Amino acid sequence: MVVTAILVFIITLLLGLPIAFSLGLTSLSVAVMRDYNLLQWTQRFFSGLDSFTLLAVPFFILAGNMMNTGGITRRLISFAQYIVGRFRGGLAQTNILVSMLFAGISGAAVADTSAIGSILIPSMVEEGYDSDFSAAITVASSSAGPIIPPSILMVLYGVATGTSIGALFLAGMVPGILLGVSLMIVTYLFARKRNYPRLEIDFTLGEFIIKFKDVIIPLMAPVIIIGGIVSGVFTPTEAASIAVFYAFIVTFFIYKEIQLADLPEIFLSSGILTGVILIVIGFADTLAWIISMERLGVIITGNIQAFTDNTLLFLLIINIFLLFIGTFMEAGAAIIVLAPILAPVALQYGVHPLHFGFVMVLNLTIALSTPPIGICLFVGSKISGVNLKDLTYAIAPFLLVLIAILLVVTYIPVISMWVPELFGYYP
Repeated sequence: MVVTAILVFIITLLLGLPIAFSLGLTSLSVAVMRDYNLLQWTQRFFSGLDSFTLLAVPFFILAGNMMNTGGITRRLISFAQYIVGRFRGGLAQTNILVSMLFAGISGAAVADTSAIGSILIPSMVEEGYDSDFSAAITVASSSAGPIIPPSILMVLYGVATGTSIGALFLAGMVPGILLGVSLMIVTYLFARKRNYPRLEIDFTLGEFIIKFKDVIIPLMAPVIIIGGIVSGVFTPTEAASIAVFYAFIVTFFIYKEIQLADLPEIFLSSGILTGVILIVIGFADTLAWIISMERLGVIITGNIQAFTDNTLLFLLIINIFLLFIGTFMEAGAAIIVLAPILAPVALQYGVHPLHFGFVMVLNLTIALSTPPIGICLFVGSKISGVNLKDLTYAIAPFLLVLIAILLVVTYIPVISMWVPELFGYYP
């Protein structure tokens, strides 16, 4: 039965079906062959979406779209450029820093790639950067999106396993900065080798204050979101809805770059993206139900424990497995299907649930930039006009950096656990 499910999944993917319908047809084929109650299969689809916490997803998407449309991206780029533009490869360094800043607003890697890439990739090419390098650094740096809080993938993991979403948000702070700094170092080495230009900017405290004042209001959004959740003032869903209200106030009343006539288009694009994500989640939950009915979780647990009782080796196996899964399975779907299976196994190996949750999110985030179905890779290719093959070669060095950060975070838990510990989440 497992072989049949795998074959159905692979064949549907090769036929070009969206990942959501591949998941749905896989679970449906097993349900039919096993003579399970199809009404129950249908109920699982809707029960997978019946979560108050899951409402945070459309709100975060809407807040990100509203701020992007309202000129926030342009202001963040101007600020980031003033900070790091004078270094070798200034525009590439700006690309990375603005991705880190934008991550604290959007929480989604795809939004990061699209919003920043559409502005900076043409500018970088015009300044003499190779087009494949420009696209590669945009895609790679967008991995900060689901790592630096808030994060849609962390919300999904929290829903799937019951892990504190506030703690997951805090766990992403230090690794997100580490990821960005590492990419900046590698970018600097590339810039020196290829003689990429630096921007001629004279730094003055007065100009810095002016630039900072221009972005301080949107940068307060993640502070309000995370502060409210950690302090217990509101839930993640309430925080996401407050983020939408805050984004509207900033873009409509303060910056005045959004008009009422712009709202229908913003709502429509946010609704379409939300619909795609929720369909994936619903069908992923039907597959999770099938896995539970077939007791595959128990089988997987037994096989892993029979293979090794070493925690370090277990973590290495899990990382390799998730990196492989992420090459062909959408990150959100992988979390919904695999997190309830793997989290209890990790606990038996003595891995803290919060640490394992963050490692899983980081692992599957890297997959967003990994062929063959890395969605950020496709977005970057479309924006830049670089074919997927060339972009894959160009992004390879940056993927190695991301994987190195993954291994460091995996085997040095304090990097991700330090901030949650300060706030009392980790005894």
